[in-house]
Amino acid sequence: MGFDRKYLVWALAYAVVGMGVGIYMAASRNHAQFVAHAHILLVGFVVSFVYGLIHRLWLHQPRKAIAQTQFVLHQAATVVLLAGLLLLYGNGASEAVLEPFLGIGAIGVLLAMLLMIFMVIRYATAAGATASELLPPGA
Repeated sequence: MGFDRKYLVWALAYAVVGMGVGIYMAASRNHAQFVAHAHILLVGFVVSFVYGLIHRLWLHQPRKAIAQTQFVLHQAATVVLLAGLLLLYGNGASEAVLEPFLGIGAIGVLLAMLLMIFMVIRYATAAGATASELLPPGA
């Protein structure tokens, strides 16, 4: 499975979790998890989806080790960050206990973004496609 598809699968999984948290908040009328909900959808779903699009449309044969490191780092850091936020806003653990995990998760997400920027600068060629080949038909 290519990185574009891996990111798509993870993005859709985050969307399901984020929607589930949203439905739970609506049904319970307890919106304490709104920060976690927003992060699940933005950092989890949107960023993973965008990374999948970048791999699909612009990255042509990035070094597998760098791409794998970036993928694992993003997913692991995102899971740590989101779990920490769910615990924090669900009163599952104190802020003092969760701060190191939230910090590690946030820094991991940032480092993954920096690796993606590196790959885009270094390996982006859209697999040799011209701009007109990337546009939809009739555009």
